[in-house]
Amino acid sequence: MATDLFFFLSLLLLSLHYSSAEPFIGVNYGQVADNLPPPSATAKLLQSTSIEKVRLYGADPAVIKALANTGIGIVIGTANGDIPALASDPNSAAQWVNANVLAFYPASKIILITVGNEVLTTNDPNLINQLLPAMQNIQSALTAASLGGKIKVSTVHSMAVLGQSDPPSSGSFVPSYQPALKGLLQFQKDNGSPFAINPYPFFAYESDSRPETLAFCLFQPNAGRVDSGNGIKYMNMFDAQVDAVHSALSSMGFKDVEIMVAETGWPYAGDSNEVGPSIENAKAYTGNLIAHLRSKVGTPLMPGKSVDTYLFALYDEDLKPGPGSERAFGLFKPDLSMTYDAGISKTSQTPSTPTNPVTPVTPQPKPTVAGWCVPKAGVSDAELQSSLDYACGQGIDCSPIQPGGACFEPNTIASHAAYAMNLYYQSSAKNPWNCDFSQTATLTSQNPSYNNCIYPGGST
Repeated sequence: MATDLFFFLSLLLLSLHYSSAEPFIGVNYGQVADNLPPPSATAKLLQSTSIEKVRLYGADPAVIKALANTGIGIVIGTANGDIPALASDPNSAAQWVNANVLAFYPASKIILITVGNEVLTTNDPNLINQLLPAMQNIQSALTAASLGGKIKVSTVHSMAVLGQSDPPSSGSFVPSYQPALKGLLQFQKDNGSPFAINPYPFFAYESDSRPETLAFCLFQPNAGRVDSGNGIKYMNMFDAQVDAVHSALSSMGFKDVEIMVAETGWPYAGDSNEVGPSIENAKAYTGNLIAHLRSKVGTPLMPGKSVDTYLFALYDEDLKPGPGSERAFGLFKPDLSMTYDAGISKTSQTPSTPTNPVTPVTPQPKPTVAGWCVPKAGVSDAELQSSLDYACGQGIDCSPIQPGGACFEPNTIASHAAYAMNLYYQSSAKNPWNCDFSQTATLTSQNPSYNNCIYPGGST
């Protein structure tokens, strides 16, 4: 009996761990700066967040060492300038792996090596032709060190590898890149490594700065955009861009190659002539993207699973060239303070007061209006997902609708959206317009609470 109890408690603790872990959220740690905090301080900062993985653009030994024994997954990279040597000499690849992987693994949890960055769009035929041999030699060196299945090998692409992306169902690669991509994708399929891409809805908004485009890019309530190829309605630009990549992979016969978002972000400041950078927009994009990933709804063409996504970026890089926005993507300042609260701090995710199954998630003031905010009948899942993302991105506690939470079951978009919309309404001024969500919600006097899932609200 004692053994059964111990087994049950072990399973319970394991499930709680996995329900709070977010293995699909990572961050880019660029170092083109002269004011960054020491790697040891960065390691502690990361442990105070829900970020599970860090992507480096190189293989800085001080950073890799500082992340040892933290459990944080590490992506390291080779520079484009390293590719010719890695491609032509297997010994060069073995030496690179010895110096940058074996010297730190497994205490430092290296999970992926990216060979080069946006190589295809350099349009350098020699470099492009050497990319696959370089990846193969790195893979061989890992296999020789018995790490072949544990550390993957990939490369990172710009969205400019797509010749067609709108509508998403028509996604296809630039024809001149397809011969190189065919070899790369076969390698990635054979080795189970992800196709890494850099989608930036920010750049899409820069080229189309209408208000409705901004809402579409920021995961805010909007009318959506229908894919003329398959009739699917998209409620945000991120899903549309990722699905365009999925369509492009499918068109080449590689629909099962996993997609990884190696970079995405929104600048919080920029030059006076730039459209879109602001604290409000950056917080909305990053916060709503994280809420969308946490919902695990996936994209219309890849439902039910969140794509591994690396936010850009951990810190500002003050030595980067280009417009002001290039130096204003940091989630944190060099003094380790948050630029804005995107909901990744472990403290900002915990409810401010203890909760139990029979009390509301947060104490509510005496309602001035009796009722609860719930979705209207007949509203599509896509529209509800947009409202769910928006509500959870506004700082409310959506943990009850995460796996293991009191309101996770039934695991449907409608049920999760109902809880989030109501909590947003109850947490605001309870004006009728706080229960609008682009006319997808309405007030009701019927308490939607069920079992141990308590919806705050109603009269007292």
